Amino acid sequence: MKVEIGHGSGGRLTRELIEELFLKHFDFSELHTLSDATYLQGFEKIAITTDSYVVQPIFFPGGDIGKLSVSGTVNDLTVSGSIPNYITASFILEEGLDFSELERVVSSMAKTAKEAGVKIVAGDTKVVERGKCDKLYINTTGVGRVVKELSPKLVEPGDLIIVSGSVGEHGISISLAREEFEVETEVKSDCAPLNSLLVPLFKYEGLKFMRDATRGGLATVVVELASCANLGALLYEEKIPVREDVKFICDMLGYDPLYLANEGKAVIVVSKEEADSVLKELRSHPLGKEASVIGEITGQSGVFLKTKVGGLRRLELLDEDPLPRIC
Repeated sequence: MKVEIGHGSGGRLTRELIEELFLKHFDFSELHTLSDATYLQGFEKIAITTDSYVVQPIFFPGGDIGKLSVSGTVNDLTVSGSIPNYITASFILEEGLDFSELERVVSSMAKTAKEAGVKIVAGDTKVVERGKCDKLYINTTGVGRVVKELSPKLVEPGDLIIVSGSVGEHGISISLAREEFEVETEVKSDCAPLNSLLVPLFKYEGLKFMRDATRGGLATVVVELASCANLGALLYEEKIPVREDVKFICDMLGYDPLYLANEGKAVIVVSKEEADSVLKELRSHPLGKEASVIGEITGQSGVFLKTKVGGLRRLELLDEDPLPRIC
């Protein structure tokens, strides 16, 4: 068996790699939740997360690898119920990379960190020979102060599922930036730090789960949530916000927007009693104006989508993302 590109795409192959190899050797209880960030035992409510960014191309409509790396780290901490504080950043640079491109990325990281209210406090730099790396890769680690512990285990039948905005923009933006298709569009990546949008939700007792819908998209998040909670979910296609230009391009290229990566959208599970309040709070923020209740948690196993024509479609984990190197 050899590593395939699909092992890095967030689908079924990624899950198998983690469960059958990494957890086999890294057998620590903190890892077994497979959440975006881990709560550290023995510390005063600290969450930690780490991630690597290999997006290609490194500049795309709506963002770049620098903005993406800071936003992704901030978002992983935030959806785990913590307030992001510090980030480390390590760079793998390709020999021959233009300094102007590197400075553009670093400047973008600094701007995004300032926007998110986090500090970049440590890092490392390595250079590899020409052709051994696609310009540059970034690895980050983030640390935050836990305010509200969230978990799939808190989710119950009857809870409502909210998405903080329209889905699929990041995946389409990257696809078109690769110039594989001659399509003119205004679609930009939704890449953004979400802590200013999501931290105010921590005050709601009925807030139970959050996850940013990155690799694998909205559908993957809900399928994994249902699996971890030993429950099911029913989503309503007509309530899931998707931009018309994203729908058009998906139809043309054969993509499913429910499985496309997002870098500025969160899936939120909240009690039915507080759903209206949470939705109102989200919609009052510029990043949450299109927030919508898109479904509910059910007692039966499996995740189903009620289509616009009234049928039921079962949602599963994809073997691999149709767009690798998306983040």
